Amino acid sequence: MARKSPLDDPEQAAYAWARFRRIMRFMFMLTVGIVVVALAMMWKFGEQEVSIHFYIASALGIGFTMLLTSALMGLVFLSSGTGHDESIEDRPSDED
Repeated sequence: MARKSPLDDPEQAAYAWARFRRIMRFMFMLTVGIVVVALAMMWKFGEQEVSIHFYIASALGIGFTMLLTSALMGLVFLSSGTGHDESIEDRPSDED
């Protein structure tokens, strides 16, 4: 029988998810800032005859990559920080 996860406790789960949302809010604001800086640098130092679609694609690419990476790393921190990883039963090592 699998051990109970700390995320099964509503109080711990609420704290963990609030922390995850706080991390995501911070990373969203950081992402917006980095996208603005990247677009400004491309505008200033890049070629002036570039289509607007280039800037849109660059902003979406940078933004999507940063937010996806942030979400996945945030979930890793959530799982590790709450002790959820330790509640997993590893049967092959128990049989040795």
